[in-house]
Amino acid sequence: MNVTELKKTVLAVDDTPENLDIIKGILTPEFKVKAAISGKMAIKIAEQQKPSLILLDIMMPEMDGYEVCKKLKSNTKTTNIPIIFVTAMSETVDEQKGFDVGGVDYITKPVNPSIVQARVRTHLAMADQQRACEMMVELRTKELQKSQRAAIRMLGEAGHYNDSDTGVHIWRMAAYAGALARAVGWSVRDALWLEMAAAMHDSGKIGISDTILKAPRKLTYEEFEEMKKHTTIGARILSISSDTQLFQTAADIAYGHHEKWDGTGYPLGLKGESIPESARIAAVADVFDALTMKRPYKGPWPVEKAFATIKQDSGTHFEPRLATCFLDIKDEILNLKEQWAEKE
Repeated sequence: MNVTELKKTVLAVDDTPENLDIIKGILTPEFKVKAAISGKMAIKIAEQQKPSLILLDIMMPEMDGYEVCKKLKSNTKTTNIPIIFVTAMSETVDEQKGFDVGGVDYITKPVNPSIVQARVRTHLAMADQQRACEMMVELRTKELQKSQRAAIRMLGEAGHYNDSDTGVHIWRMAAYAGALARAVGWSVRDALWLEMAAAMHDSGKIGISDTILKAPRKLTYEEFEEMKKHTTIGARILSISSDTQLFQTAADIAYGHHEKWDGTGYPLGLKGESIPESARIAAVADVFDALTMKRPYKGPWPVEKAFATIKQDSGTHFEPRLATCFLDIKDEILNLKEQWAEKE
């Protein structure tokens, strides 16, 4: 690699060719300099060549520097390029507007070579430092997300340690919940949070006797009353970290996924919209998955029978809106079921 290839690129934008020649003369010994005589040309060059910094004249015909800067900052390809505005001393400049649209500094014309060189070097160094910090933050964020997912997996699996459910159940059910959340209008980000939270819905089963969890028959009244406690146990465990969105949602789901729309569920007998929406979504997903999977006391139901049950229990067990939407995304649910079957 030669010295020229190591040079950073500066894009100079000015509708007056003489001004561009001056900038080139000042910066060429140290930098590669590209030139644009209009805002439109500047945007095109910036997108294609990704300069390290842009020197941008404000007063230009058709598209002034402020507008050019706004467009560059709204483009993911160019948003991180530092922009220094260049303006004549005789011009009335709204400096705050320049900073508001994303500029980092101002240089006045006629330009002073030493000032131009110093400002360019300073902002390039700051940009390099910022990129290094962003890379470190991104790395740390990925590490935290990896640790968070590991914690979710451990909590989800722990809840089923003494149960006959396979680990696939919690992730398959969570996938159903995420699909339903997106279908009813949750953002992709929030639906992902819900999906991760739903995987911990039965964490409280860690506090239930395995003789109850593995009973190959219908539970007695006393056993069922004991089983109900997994909702409060799970919510109590997950509430330890309820200051985060993920674990607050997980606690809501653990506590409320056995509540019913008509108020006949447990542990509190909540009714209608007093049940958190996350728990109402998880309830549909959990029941469908429970019906279609093998348990010690029953075989897997045919999917059509399970879908029919969701429809039948709309308005009693499930919120009608959610039940209808779940049936509307039947094909997506079946695709998810097939995908998870391959992993089981």
